[in-house]
Amino acid sequence: MQPRLSSIVERRLLVNHRVDPQTAARLIPAPLRPHLVRGHAVAGICLLRLGSIRPSWVPQAVGLRSENAAHRFAVEWDGPDGAETGVYIPRRDTASRLNAWAGGRFFPGEHHLADFQVRETRDVLRVAFDARDRTARVDVVDVAAVLTDDLSTSELFTDLDEASEFFRRGARGFSATRTGSRLDGMTLHTDTWRVEACEVRSAESSYFDDPNRFPPGSATLDCAVVMRNLPATWQPLPSLATD
Repeated sequence: MQPRLSSIVERRLLVNHRVDPQTAARLIPAPLRPHLVRGHAVAGICLLRLGSIRPSWVPQAVGLRSENAAHRFAVEWDGPDGAETGVYIPRRDTASRLNAWAGGRFFPGEHHLADFQVRETRDVLRVAFDARDRTARVDVVDVAAVLTDDLSTSELFTDLDEASEFFRRGARGFSATRTGSRLDGMTLHTDTWRVEACEVRSAESSYFDDPNRFPPGSATLDCAVVMRNLPATWQPLPSLATD
């Protein structure tokens, strides 16, 4: 059985795009489907720094620290009691050799090894990475944290409370695997859910900029939110078979 992991979410930056639903549906395996918000599919990049990562029974002092990234789509699927929500993750990247080796073996989620560059102050975040296998590149530049409830430029969410609840309900993630026949599952638990609004001054992603995946105009940068310094646990979920 894969262990439950404990950690501190030192920074979880969610950069979000509005996506044409038909485009998103082509990139999401069944039985998952796009979770629509005001007629748009929602996709983005999670840029995550975790501290004190360890199995839950291990003391915090011996935990590890790592920079990680995940490309993700908001999805839903049919459960026994109706539609359920979460995220589909076609790709994970990490700066940790241990995560890259152990992911998919000892905890859910296969990872690509990547080189990260981070510049972070209280008000400005810059996170960039290049995958070692040269199959992905993300550069999120000059993301300015706005410590208000203002998401006025977003067409997905009317305010920060609505965005916060949307992402809280999407805490279950299903990651693509090399087999293509199943998805690894994991859910995020925290008792101190808290997000702040961000203004994205620029964002570049080889995944979302690929016209073979996203024809021109089918994916538009919408908004960003950030979570900081939250204790969290990560619980493995049963794998999900793809159709």
